[in-house]
Amino acid sequence: MLTDELREKLIESALEARRWAYAPYSGYPVGAALLTASGRIYDGVNIENAAYPNTICAERVAVFKAVSEGEREFIAIAVVTSNAGAPCGACRQVLSEFGLDTLVLIADEQRNLMVETTVGELLPRAFGMEQVRK
Repeated sequence: MLTDELREKLIESALEARRWAYAPYSGYPVGAALLTASGRIYDGVNIENAAYPNTICAERVAVFKAVSEGEREFIAIAVVTSNAGAPCGACRQVLSEFGLDTLVLIADEQRNLMVETTVGELLPRAFGMEQVRK
């Protein structure tokens, strides 16, 4: 169970990270903060590239940072944008790899929590390990 205090901390962490986003093409900075089962928070920002397919989203940066440090169990992720935009399909798929029950908090730049959901609700009928192994 995520406390209100922890929700606020995740949103604040994502908002703080957002200032480091590299978004010269879209002008749409995104910050993410991922809470792992160990209690650590990993942040991420979107990093754009002139070759657009090479751009990476804040959510995936946070996940990849956590995984590269040995984390595999996620509790929640907060995503902050100017208008409370939801994670893209690629981010939903990456998050699903580590648990459909991961809580997703979507907030705007004024720290208003606009949506609280799960990865599974964002990505119904997710493609996962079960399909690959069959």
